[in-house]
Amino acid sequence: MSRVGVLLLNLGGPERLSDVRPFLYNLFSDPEIIRLPFQWLQKPLAWFIATSRAKRSQENYRQIGGGSPLRQITEEQAQALRLDLQQKGKEAQVYIGMRYWHPFTEEAIVEIKKDGIDTLVILPLYPQFSISTSGSSFRLLEELWQQDAALQQIDYTVVPSWYDRQGYVQAMVDLIAQEIDQCDHPESATIFFSAHGVPLSYVENSGDPYQKEIEACTRLVIQALGRPNPHVLAYQSRVGPVEWLKPYTDDVIQELGSQGVKELVVVPISFISEHIETLQEIDMEYRELAEESGIKNFRRVPALNTYEGFIDDLGNLVIEALERPAMQFAQVTRPEEEKFKMYPQERWEWGMTTAAERWNGRLAMIGFLALLLELISGQGPLHFVGLL
Repeated sequence: MSRVGVLLLNLGGPERLSDVRPFLYNLFSDPEIIRLPFQWLQKPLAWFIATSRAKRSQENYRQIGGGSPLRQITEEQAQALRLDLQQKGKEAQVYIGMRYWHPFTEEAIVEIKKDGIDTLVILPLYPQFSISTSGSSFRLLEELWQQDAALQQIDYTVVPSWYDRQGYVQAMVDLIAQEIDQCDHPESATIFFSAHGVPLSYVENSGDPYQKEIEACTRLVIQALGRPNPHVLAYQSRVGPVEWLKPYTDDVIQELGSQGVKELVVVPISFISEHIETLQEIDMEYRELAEESGIKNFRRVPALNTYEGFIDDLGNLVIEALERPAMQFAQVTRPEEEKFKMYPQERWEWGMTTAAERWNGRLAMIGFLALLLELISGQGPLHFVGLL
């Protein structure tokens, strides 16, 4: 009998305030989160960002109870999925692999090997694919597989994305309809889809399909909802000086307020679990901004978490993945048609070109960060020659 396993992939989150700084360091150490021309800069930059952002991030986590609920919710999802599969006649062990905090993906792999799993479904808990989320986890797993002969004996299949599944879309529709029906004027409330953003360069230069999948998912949800309500899509959670996908959530909220919108139903379209970006960024920061902008009724659709219809569809997805031809890491990270490049190879170009502008901006950023690090540490070439 084949021993079946399901590996759920997610971001992870600090469970205590003391976890925040090392979590941020792990996050920004990933080259898929911040891309630099020189690999040796990655960890110093990650340390600098984690150190500079730690206090503010700790305060945000303090506002939602002192830590992220993501691990607990993901564990509940794993348990619910295992029971759903069991009810459908499929025995499977369900594992959790977080990218930047415990239980790390590497920890899950240890358990998978210990349990003797020989058939594995790798399922990211991101409905839409992005280089910076699912792609980063797939890259890590691909490296682990290449280094471990025991893993190479496991028959595995990867699920790249699942934003267009009817069961998932219907689960979203159910929760959205419940919030709309509680509005004072359900027929005219504006539906606001807010997705996590990514740098614009990921889409334009690397071919990341994330934006297309978010937009397609939004259309499917609106079609299935079948209501006349106006709707908009925007992107939240941008960091740093580079341009991210637009429009930005905070800008659109202010614009809607200026247009006289009074009721807003916010849909966290790219999030299936409650965490810092729903509980603090949307529920607190954006709610306050909406009220200041004149929006009187601000409602937020809850994340799917362990919603029965959602778990039922995840179970069906796993069974379907086991029955169809397996998809390997290389098909996702290096597709033959090269729809996107995980690590795009760029060459230097002189003159007023896009490539030159990008590299000049990166070099300027590196110089600025080097200066900041020297000012903080008190050591470096400028101190050595007596200029600081």
